[in-house]
Amino acid sequence: MSKTAFVAAMAGSVFALDQLTKTMIRHSVPLYHSIPVLDEVFNITHAQNTGGAFSLFASAPDAIRAPFFLIAAAVAVAALLYFLNTVGPSQRLLQFALAGILGGALGNLFDRLTSGTVTDFLDVYWRDHHWPAFNVADSFITIGVLILLGHSLLTEQRSTNK
Repeated sequence: MSKTAFVAAMAGSVFALDQLTKTMIRHSVPLYHSIPVLDEVFNITHAQNTGGAFSLFASAPDAIRAPFFLIAAAVAVAALLYFLNTVGPSQRLLQFALAGILGGALGNLFDRLTSGTVTDFLDVYWRDHHWPAFNVADSFITIGVLILLGHSLLTEQRSTNK
């Protein structure tokens, strides 16, 4: 499978899985309702996030918030496409990471364009300490970034040891 086909299939799969899970949540779980999955660890909680990661800029006026996130998403997609062009055809892990980030970014962007908010539903917590709710797109973005950081650190360490 070519690099382009692999990245397109991966990003498309992330986007589709993200949108499928968000649609299921919007249609089956009332807003702000929680379904316990693992006591004192994990709930499915339907939330709508008007902000970014960790609800960043959630209270900003729509006139500022909406253009900011659209521009940020466009810049991120352009940067991801640029970096994808620099990755060799045999570097599947880096392709996976960048495609996951791309699919996740497009999934959250689609939410913003169609409803003005992002549907979040994965609620991880310990006792009274809750991590901000997130979704499948956020998960792939995080995994992709961690892979990129790990690759960068290992590559830098190898070049330092030579």
